[in-house]
Amino acid sequence: MDNKDSEAEIHPLKTEDVKAQENHENSVERRIIIKQSSQLSRLSRWRTAAFFVSLFLCLIIVFAFSFIIPCPERPVSERTWLRSYDSAVAYPFLAIQDVNEDKVQDVIFAFKASNGSSSFNSSCLDEGLPSPCAFITALSGTNGRVLWERPAATEVEWMQCGIKQLGGAPGCLLVGQPVSLTAVDQQTGEVQWKQSDDFGDNYTVLTPLSVIPDVDGDGVQDLIIFIATGDKIKTFIHSGKNGKQIGSTGSLNVDGEARYVMLSPGSSHYFLFYTANSLYAYSLKDLYSAATGMEIKLPGLEQDPQWKKNIDHTTHRLTPLSTGDIRYLAKIPGRSRENILVVNSEMAMLINAQNLQPLWTLNVSRVMSEPLLGYYKPDVLDVVLESEIGPNRKKVMIVEGGSGAVQWDLKLNSRAKSPRPATLSTADHRSTFLIWGEYQVAGNETMSAAPLQKLYLFHPSYTNVLLELRNSTDQIIAFNAALFERSRHACYVLLRGPQPGEEPGLVSLMKRKLKEDVSESRVIWLSQVAVDSEQYIRDRLYRMRFHSRV
Repeated sequence: MDNKDSEAEIHPLKTEDVKAQENHENSVERRIIIKQSSQLSRLSRWRTAAFFVSLFLCLIIVFAFSFIIPCPERPVSERTWLRSYDSAVAYPFLAIQDVNEDKVQDVIFAFKASNGSSSFNSSCLDEGLPSPCAFITALSGTNGRVLWERPAATEVEWMQCGIKQLGGAPGCLLVGQPVSLTAVDQQTGEVQWKQSDDFGDNYTVLTPLSVIPDVDGDGVQDLIIFIATGDKIKTFIHSGKNGKQIGSTGSLNVDGEARYVMLSPGSSHYFLFYTANSLYAYSLKDLYSAATGMEIKLPGLEQDPQWKKNIDHTTHRLTPLSTGDIRYLAKIPGRSRENILVVNSEMAMLINAQNLQPLWTLNVSRVMSEPLLGYYKPDVLDVVLESEIGPNRKKVMIVEGGSGAVQWDLKLNSRAKSPRPATLSTADHRSTFLIWGEYQVAGNETMSAAPLQKLYLFHPSYTNVLLELRNSTDQIIAFNAALFERSRHACYVLLRGPQPGEEPGLVSLMKRKLKEDVSESRVIWLSQVAVDSEQYIRDRLYRMRFHSRV
């Protein structure tokens, strides 16, 4: 401090200069700070303006997409629709597929008439066919509009749709007369390929036709067709890409009228032919080698060692299962592989497909329709069996797939050729069961010679309740039920009218939403115990949600 005071006394002007310099520097700093504050203020205003402009632009874009630019129109499915054809007969084929890729299932069927529908104005002469001829047509599942239609053959022996690769696209395969194979594009109705064939005289096409892995190496799955003529079965392997026959026609010897199923134990592929007396098994490898004279070398198509050991090399009988009088064979999904349900005249038996040992047996006689799969308990697979118990009488049983225990049964009056049942999966991991027949109230013994065809709905949440949905006096040619939209819009389809061989008449195809019939249904109590009111049951089953199982 003394030194500073001394310095100030010695140089008084110098001290004043320093103070002035300091004041000037402070003034400059203040001006710089003020200038920077002003710039920051202007920058902040620009940022605020930019934010609000961006927000305004975002709101304009949202408004444009929400209200001005139209969204893709979602198809609105009609609750019910009906399409009729005069002076026609219909074939018992009904396929439900998404034809126009609008995520709504459509209906494909075949009928015989001189002319097609008025929508397409097509005639038999357009394809060089005699009149009348067989038409195949696809109707929109939303409103019944004709999506495509074409004359296909003089007569239809069999039609199968939903083949994923047929000429390189999803399609339908038509077996017609005179003998021909026609591949039709499922989406457009255009013919992908057509091949003539010679099945011989007095033949029967064994159905369904089987799609097999690509054996000719063209990148498209192939087809195998079995034709029964007397005690022989002819084998035809055709390319799925162009329909040409692969190799020559094979021949299998059986001891009577045969039917078959295709089974895949592990990675192998076997065809099981069953007659009234025996069960025969042929591997795809054997059939291909017989047709071409060459060994198939594709991975995953080898013979199963366990099956090979149980098949007689000379007769091809599957020894453990040749029990005789087999009515039906069905594939039942198991935990690791498919099992086999064998139904003969006296019992049903589930066979382990791995070791060919029985898992359970159930006494049931005169089963009258192919077994059907459904769910009585949540996620527990069951089998629906219909057996004849007397003249115009049948019993419907729901059998647990794992144990063979009968979960539920119902006795009904039934006319000949009554439609088989159908099931729809529900959101509670069970199934709705749709059953045809006529329920006879206990104590009422009167029964008409030709019972009415009534459609009943049963759901396991009410074990003592049936809903009568509708009754029909018309001849029903085909019946099916499906979810027309994924996990919603449960419907059923009825094809009615005369069949080939009968006088032409009115053919009608109807789609009905299941809920519409539930709301107007009649409640039938299977026992005297009424748990809830009838309207409450109708309302609850009307609100029932459906579920698409993968």
